[in-house]
Amino acid sequence: MKIFECDHCHHALFFENNRCEKCGYLTGFSVEERNMLSFDPSVLVMTSAKDEKLFRYCANREYDVCNWLIPFEKGERFCAACQLNRTIPNLSDRQNFQKWKKLEVAKHRLVYQLDRLNLPYVSKFKNTMDGLFFDFLSRSPSHNRMTGHSSGVITILLEEADSVHLEKMKSELLEPYRTLIGHFRHEVGHYFWDMLIAKDSESLTEFRAIFGDEQKDYNQALLTYYQSKYQSDWKGSFISQYASSHPWEDWAETWAHYLHIMAMAETSFSFGLSVNPLLYEPALQGKIEFDPYETLDFNLIFKAWFPISFAINSLNRSMGIPDAYPFVVNSAVLRKMRFIHRLLFKMR
Repeated sequence: MKIFECDHCHHALFFENNRCEKCGYLTGFSVEERNMLSFDPSVLVMTSAKDEKLFRYCANREYDVCNWLIPFEKGERFCAACQLNRTIPNLSDRQNFQKWKKLEVAKHRLVYQLDRLNLPYVSKFKNTMDGLFFDFLSRSPSHNRMTGHSSGVITILLEEADSVHLEKMKSELLEPYRTLIGHFRHEVGHYFWDMLIAKDSESLTEFRAIFGDEQKDYNQALLTYYQSKYQSDWKGSFISQYASSHPWEDWAETWAHYLHIMAMAETSFSFGLSVNPLLYEPALQGKIEFDPYETLDFNLIFKAWFPISFAINSLNRSMGIPDAYPFVVNSAVLRKMRFIHRLLFKMR
């Protein structure tokens, strides 16, 4: 994600800020302008300090879970991201409410990235056939609820926003990386497989040549995976162990990692980060001097991103915390990511 600034005083803003910490102006994100805008808090009508356009906040700002803006002329109560919610937690439960806030941070960052990729998304309230819904649910003894995707409905269990649960699952499932944004990016990958691959015969043929035949029994493949995952030889062909279970999961895992890399690359570009280590190793020298979302060649993106990711991992290790990106992108995975990147550019 890029760096933002206050239109009034030019102080740096985080994506989630609803007020500038320096000048006190109200702030919010406009998906139409792909930017943060600022507003004089002493004026009742929210007039952009940048171009004097009129806006209102999404209704979910009341709960401090959204700072997105809606053009004043639109009659909608919820922003483009919050319109995707079908089920939210019981807000009278304080613990669930705090977990929901974490889920919304991850979801809004996901939707920002979908917009940057020019990917179509719309609420199922508006398009029941091809729309998208999010259900944020608690685990129930009477329902076998799981985080996952089905026919455009993405379910995220509230417990995924619990840090203790996340660490437990990392250990039990041998996952070096498990985050909320990772869940969102993975599950939306399943949704876009339905939208981009299943409906296009040419893309489906190329998908099968790269990822394998998704027609093999999915449930049996997962059963086999969970019974034998500790013996699976996956590192030469997949981004993660779970990706080896079935072509659909390989796609969703690779898709999520593609989004990870694009997000990190945009942030690096926005901050002007460069790496020039005190040793001669050309592969560890690099700078992202271009907007990755406007760059056709994914090899160029990856080559510039890799040194920065290595440096970030090294900084984390200096602080005694896990790598930010604890994965190896081998040549087989890079081929899959290039396919995804080409597919998205072809849609423009």
